[in-house]
Amino acid sequence: MAVPRAHKLVEKSEVAPATTRTTSSLPLSFLDLPLAGPIYVRRQFFYHFAHPTHHFCQTTLPTLKHSLSLTLSHFFPLAGNLLCPSPPHKPFIRNTNDDTVTLTVIESEADFKLLSSNHPKSLKELDHLVPELSFSFSTMHDDTFIFPIMALQATVFPNHGLCIAITYCHAIDGKSCSHFMKSWSSICRSGGVDFTLLEKSPPCFDREVLKDPRGLEAIFLRQYFEERTTWKGKLGGRKDDSDEDFVKATIVFGKDDTEGLKRWALTQWKKNNEFNSPQNLSKFVVTCAFVWASLVKTRCRNYDDEEEDVKEEYFRFAADCRDRLGYPIPETYFGNCLTLCYAILKRKDLKGESGFVNAAKVIEKSVSDMKIDPFKDAEHWRELFLKMFVLGSALLVTGSPKLTVYETDFGFGRPTKVEMVHPFNCMSLAESEDEEGGLEVGLVCRSTEFEDLNSVIQQGLKTSKS
Repeated sequence: MAVPRAHKLVEKSEVAPATTRTTSSLPLSFLDLPLAGPIYVRRQFFYHFAHPTHHFCQTTLPTLKHSLSLTLSHFFPLAGNLLCPSPPHKPFIRNTNDDTVTLTVIESEADFKLLSSNHPKSLKELDHLVPELSFSFSTMHDDTFIFPIMALQATVFPNHGLCIAITYCHAIDGKSCSHFMKSWSSICRSGGVDFTLLEKSPPCFDREVLKDPRGLEAIFLRQYFEERTTWKGKLGGRKDDSDEDFVKATIVFGKDDTEGLKRWALTQWKKNNEFNSPQNLSKFVVTCAFVWASLVKTRCRNYDDEEEDVKEEYFRFAADCRDRLGYPIPETYFGNCLTLCYAILKRKDLKGESGFVNAAKVIEKSVSDMKIDPFKDAEHWRELFLKMFVLGSALLVTGSPKLTVYETDFGFGRPTKVEMVHPFNCMSLAESEDEEGGLEVGLVCRSTEFEDLNSVIQQGLKTSKS
């Protein structure tokens, strides 16, 4: 893989909310606790921008900053820090009058057309386009961990394009982040005068809207304190996928693809005389099942011994539960309102001819169980998470087509590509910009592996339509 091309720092500035605030704190809810700490999400929005860097700095950057400042006045926790004091104190978000968000501007000579495409591209190159806000930049004082909530970066590819990237702490979920990005882009698009979107749907910071009848907070808090004891080691010696030769690629599943997968799965299900087969399967279920089975087939095809074949493979996804808890929660609730869902299969049951159908069955059951009881087995989430990486291997879903990320328009038009930078053991999901009703699946692979994986996927799609 080629060495990343030159990137030049143009400017690094601190943007404060337009209205000042006194020092305040926002408590974390019980649903924030499993994700509290040095867990960050990184997303990139690519746009066509046929102007030189100096044009961006003189005309576009001032509007971006001004609209960001106005937006932060409504999303003020994003300018603050997550404070994680020692036990028995709970973590919380602190805001002060000095809060700012770092906005970095970079000029890049990299290939915009490649980086904003679905083709495999170096994970190292993508990493240069996200703001440097990670474990290594976190600070500790009096045994209190302090984690910035958010940082932003704009990378200009002179006369070709622009990438606006966000790194944010998982003290908020994807829906909260999407609400912020769409609010910011809407205000920016209007030149800082139209607040219609925010006036219609302001963020809700009221933690009282979430109820905890099962007493999960006590369980999650204990597990949070256990996890907290590992942070110093993680902060001191982080190793990530950029140390190896990884690429990120996107595979688009069109409506014809997902409909074919649904028919194939249901036909095989009924052929086995299973009377409990569902009448329909969602495109989420069949796409995830198909990708999971294809990845295991590709990565484990040379494992022939029985000991390897009986190892467990884990699949985990998060589901938004703002409309699933039996009582009203505002769509614009700010924080985490997620439940975690798991599916487990033996490796041999994913590698074989029935791997896709087996995967569809267990993912469909996990979805069905979640709809009946969103927090089923929630007290075991951490135990399952640790087990995934000790006893087997895992695939975690990030993103969601329901976030409609391609509607984030700052005034340059819709994004040409929205990307997530994530580890090897994740797959990212988004709605397709080019295929109506389609799904974009982002995968991180070793550079030598992608062709084999793509071949397995394309052959599987062909079979599903035959």
